[in-house]
Amino acid sequence: MLDFSVPRQFACVGLILGITLSPCFADDAGLEFFERKIRPVLVEKCYACHSAKAAADGELKGSLRLDTRQALLVGGDSGPAIVPKKPDESPLIEALDYTTYEMPPSGPLGEQVVSDFRKWIEMGAPDPRDGGKVDPVAKNEINFDAAREFWSFQPPTRHTEPVVQHKSWIERPIDAFVLRRMEDAGLSPSDTAERRTWLRRVTFDLTGLPPSPQDVERFLKDHSADAKSRVVERLLASPQYGEHWAKMWLDLMRYAEDQAHIVGNNRSLCYPNAYLYRDWVIEALNDDVPYDRFIKLQLAADLLEPDDDRNHVALGFIGLGPKYYRRNSLEVMADEWEDRVDVVGRGLLGLTVACARCHDHKYDPIETEDYYALAGVFASTRMLNRPLKNAKKSEKSKQAKSPDDSMHIIADAPTKDLNVFIRGDVKKKGPTVPRRFLQILDPEAKPFASQSGRLELAEAIADPNNPLTARVIVNRIWARHFGTPIVDTPSNFGKLGSEPSHPQLLDDLATRFVEHGWSLKWLHREITLSATYGQSSLGTEKSLEVDPANVYLSRMPRQRLSIEQWRDAILSISGKLEPQVGGTSIDPQDPTAARRTVYSEISRLELNSMLALFGHPDPNTHSERRIQTTTPLQKLFVLNSPFMVAQAEAFAQRLIDNRKDLDSQLDLAYRLCFNRLPHEAERSLAKQFLQSDEDDAVGRWTQYAQILFASNELQFVD
Repeated sequence: MLDFSVPRQFACVGLILGITLSPCFADDAGLEFFERKIRPVLVEKCYACHSAKAAADGELKGSLRLDTRQALLVGGDSGPAIVPKKPDESPLIEALDYTTYEMPPSGPLGEQVVSDFRKWIEMGAPDPRDGGKVDPVAKNEINFDAAREFWSFQPPTRHTEPVVQHKSWIERPIDAFVLRRMEDAGLSPSDTAERRTWLRRVTFDLTGLPPSPQDVERFLKDHSADAKSRVVERLLASPQYGEHWAKMWLDLMRYAEDQAHIVGNNRSLCYPNAYLYRDWVIEALNDDVPYDRFIKLQLAADLLEPDDDRNHVALGFIGLGPKYYRRNSLEVMADEWEDRVDVVGRGLLGLTVACARCHDHKYDPIETEDYYALAGVFASTRMLNRPLKNAKKSEKSKQAKSPDDSMHIIADAPTKDLNVFIRGDVKKKGPTVPRRFLQILDPEAKPFASQSGRLELAEAIADPNNPLTARVIVNRIWARHFGTPIVDTPSNFGKLGSEPSHPQLLDDLATRFVEHGWSLKWLHREITLSATYGQSSLGTEKSLEVDPANVYLSRMPRQRLSIEQWRDAILSISGKLEPQVGGTSIDPQDPTAARRTVYSEISRLELNSMLALFGHPDPNTHSERRIQTTTPLQKLFVLNSPFMVAQAEAFAQRLIDNRKDLDSQLDLAYRLCFNRLPHEAERSLAKQFLQSDEDDAVGRWTQYAQILFASNELQFVD
């Protein structure tokens, strides 16, 4: 059990010394970066002189091969070509920079290419070409029937609950699958979590807020058989549920309100009313819009409901994507289309389809033609600033005159089937590819015939026979509740992704999710009312030894609050949290901004420093999970930022105003912060501190409030 006494809370400021990064997340991002930015350049510009084929033809230059990772590290006549994580010591960079060598001899490749190579080397030069767990898929060798034997391309099915020894432990079907894996490993579940602990956990998980002292007292007095179920129903029915879970979706769809590149004061490509889409997501989640319809509306609401525009703002899913200057340039538009394919591919299907822009996917059964079949759908749309009511429109157009007067969506444009751009080069055109779905997911893959094809694409993705869509969202929801997904690469269900830790559980849960009308609230009920979810986070000595990573879920993981949960909890504790749902964006660092953190303004150009400091993802791209960081600056922010000082002052005044004696004030402080009463040691130390300067009671209480705000216990949930 962690000790959260006052001296420990002070000490934590000095103990936080570095940054931690999830290695699996970094590796996934690195390999994707290699496939998109590095491999195509090596193949097109380097292999002619620096590959096994060049060696076989007697054309190998400088004894240097660049077609394997080992060859890059060994190098040629001049030594290693790269030094991972040290681009300034890597001769390859000097060659690309035309510093000491000049490669390729045909001419420099440009600053962006050199920048990509520098970034890749700084990442450690991730490269799957040697010793990988799968072989690359070669051109014209895709046997789609054979490829569909891969686990993620097989339709999920119901599974009979496995036989277990301790059947009495089971509360939900989930539990039988989890328990069987535990028992096979010689493990048993942890004890059931204390009721107070469970309530704090489920309240944060479903609403992103701590339970009130009144919630705790009411639950502790309720010993009825359905007490937990009624708590879950209350939380799912609250508007705070949609506010909390919307952030997961906004991360996935790279929600932002401006662009990464803004020239001077030209903000014509920005999205002043992006918040309308955010409000739609919150409302849709609160209304438990079925997930299949949730998808369809965001890709094709205007085609589904042409005469009813209430849901058209959902088209911000694509309409709020990155836009670039020189939008009449084919090269620029190709980059925009790649973004759309990527967010649909990884976000909805868990496939890295965009890796096939320059070449057939090296590992998954996705041809370059598949990529351009999807890109053609988005090439047949246009970004539209649809006028708000009473807004002025430009002549011969449905565009608003000003972005300030519009909602930012998409609409169909003249249909356009794209040519394959050979190796991604828009100047080198291959065969034309009709707009259609992915061949691996649709054996017939008939061309889309209806307008842009957005509606047909949406229906294909949301088809209950699609083996990926339900699995992907179930895995994402599971990850948010348990800290670790069943498939540890949530946006990559391909061959380079992880295999599921509990495959039958994932299939069974995904199948039942569809059978229950694609209801996300049903899914939350199944998870939060399970015995697996109800375990204590204190594992046994054996479980910690046998299963240190908690793969078998023999205990609940202790989880750190996201920046949104933590800031909202601070506001709730201080008594300043404003309940307004929806509306325009705020600056989360503003001491007077008391709305929930989901309403923060999100900038691609310069992410708010408070959000960035606490691990908010880069809104320029799809984000599958949060990176956990721990830095000294985070604790300095708690101690010094005007926002935190203002909340500490408000919390201190709340305690002083609501209780007359010191013991009652301390009781309230701990009930608000930690949903418990202080231990005697904590009470004694607090009294010594608070009574040491009776002439400045408010100042002492403010400092004490900051100590509580900085505590580990407030940042973690058991």
